[in-house]
Amino acid sequence: MNTSIAQENVTTVMLVDDHPLFRKGLNQLIELEDELQVISEHSNGKDAITAALELDPDIIILDLNMQGMDGLETVKELRNQGVSSRVIMLSVSDNDEDVISAITNGADGYLLKDMEPEDIVEHIKQAATGRMAISERLTHTLATALRKPNRKPENPLSGLTSRELEILKLIAKGLSNKLIARELDISDGTVKVHVKHLLKKLNFRSRVEAAVWMVDQQH
Repeated sequence: MNTSIAQENVTTVMLVDDHPLFRKGLNQLIELEDELQVISEHSNGKDAITAALELDPDIIILDLNMQGMDGLETVKELRNQGVSSRVIMLSVSDNDEDVISAITNGADGYLLKDMEPEDIVEHIKQAATGRMAISERLTHTLATALRKPNRKPENPLSGLTSRELEILKLIAKGLSNKLIARELDISDGTVKVHVKHLLKKLNFRSRVEAAVWMVDQQH
């Protein structure tokens, strides 16, 4: 485990992977980016959950195929514990079911480990600005799966407060918590609380699910 204090206006990143060499390599690449800072590294899901609750990183890079508690179990528990960090799953698997399962259980992105290292970092930077981080060849699979017939009540939006609805619309536009906070002139912490509540009310596990669904509602 390695932790450090985050600088202002920098996107904080936690790395969770049980392969030390891969973790070290990714860390070195991220550290070359001024706007990204690795504040914690872990080799298993249990330690990652404890650290996420304590450090509240902006982004968690999570290995899907870890020994013991795997990435899917970890992201489920992170969401159950109320962690609102953007979670990007990293995996060697491009299996459709793995991708869909990761997203519907709370991941905000899915990247393949066989991508060019620089492309992985570029996707992390995109996630920091609120965009979805997903390997290009998986985009169609995911969009098709998430746009299946509406699984929600007829008018679930009626259960949201006006502020929650406002934030949901900004999530659908791809804005990050920091950008939403700036747009609405409220704190990052307040945005995180609203996001947590609206996801729970709509029975979504991740911002990605909520965003895709909201975009469909507006069509």
